[in-house]
Amino acid sequence: MVTREVLDNGLRLITESMPHVRSVSIGVWLMRGSRHETDAQSGIAHFVEHMLFKGTSTRTAEDIAQAIDSIGGQLDAFTAKEYASYYIKVLDEHVPLAVDLLSDIVLNPAFAADELDREKKVILEEIKMVEDTPDDLVHELFTQHFWEGHPLGRPILGTPETVDALSVESLRAYFRDAYVAQNLVISAAGNLEHATVRDLVLRAFEKLPMAGDSFHDDPPTVVPQVIVRSKELEQSHVCLGTSSYPQNHEDRYVSYILNTLLGGSMSSRLFQNVREKRGLAYAVFSGLSAYRDAGNITIYAGCANDAVRQVVEVCVDELRALKQTPVPDTELRRAKDHLKGSLMLSLENTASRMSHLARQEIYFDRHFGLDETLAGVERVSSDDLRRVARDLFANGSLAATLLGPSPADVTRAHLDLG
Repeated sequence: MVTREVLDNGLRLITESMPHVRSVSIGVWLMRGSRHETDAQSGIAHFVEHMLFKGTSTRTAEDIAQAIDSIGGQLDAFTAKEYASYYIKVLDEHVPLAVDLLSDIVLNPAFAADELDREKKVILEEIKMVEDTPDDLVHELFTQHFWEGHPLGRPILGTPETVDALSVESLRAYFRDAYVAQNLVISAAGNLEHATVRDLVLRAFEKLPMAGDSFHDDPPTVVPQVIVRSKELEQSHVCLGTSSYPQNHEDRYVSYILNTLLGGSMSSRLFQNVREKRGLAYAVFSGLSAYRDAGNITIYAGCANDAVRQVVEVCVDELRALKQTPVPDTELRRAKDHLKGSLMLSLENTASRMSHLARQEIYFDRHFGLDETLAGVERVSSDDLRRVARDLFANGSLAATLLGPSPADVTRAHLDLG
């Protein structure tokens, strides 16, 4: 059973009872991410996430690590474009300690100057790691140019220049404005009782400020480009993409099925036609990214340099086919069952359920039951897929980023979607 409650200070609490398990996953979700930074602040949301694990007013970083290790728990965090999350998974008997630890981390960070200097070095190495990971780098380059000049296009990690410019004062100012009740959601799933968790949260978060500075989201404008970057690598890396729908779009279920058919599974068209039948790539897949007011659908392939044009040609052919030819009933059935099975399997895990609850609250202000979601998937028809494919894959909408030792010359003519 899912229970949602808004506490007196505006903090939202969502819990789901799963009495058949022994674990509980609890997360504190911040509805601010890298898109809410200024250009000069780029990377500050991610940097604050790192610093919150570097000690509080009562615990050192080592104390935090020992506290979670001593109960066999798992503690982690991440920063995304529109939110950040701090989450912990423990046995049900350790929920009071978990809530205490999470509240201490997100309410009382020390922001020590010596830790700041050390963490700058760590994050600069993290930025270098992306540069040395070509399949990550090509997606990063694609995103930067797809949403060029908009915060959604900036790297979550920031740049070496912006990270180096961060100070204790700037971190404290950002933390003070962002980490307030109106921007936080607490979600929990597992062997729990809502009333017990609420009482723990009320005590642990009673000093949480109610409000901070507001922010405004402007939707991005897309100008499809062909970007080529030369880099000494063993492979060429290709990323193609068009705009897709935001999180709450009425055709979101259609786009989920469309992505599954295109490149979201081993039986997908891209996997079968690029890898299995032609042997052009080891890795090939498609993916959806969806935000409050924008989204994109991308295709990735890693291939030999002399195969780039052929890979692009096959991918473009598959996009055209989805616009022009009805999807056979058997293929549509397979895609629906794959999507439904993946969702249901993921929700057997308390951490996945906790994340699912939080993201629904962030984007929809409500909870969608599993039956409601499955019904949305089942409603998708072959006509829906063609209609959405024609919308998303309009001619002139396709952008491309190529990364490799001597990238092939791919022009806009090669990206013609008819």
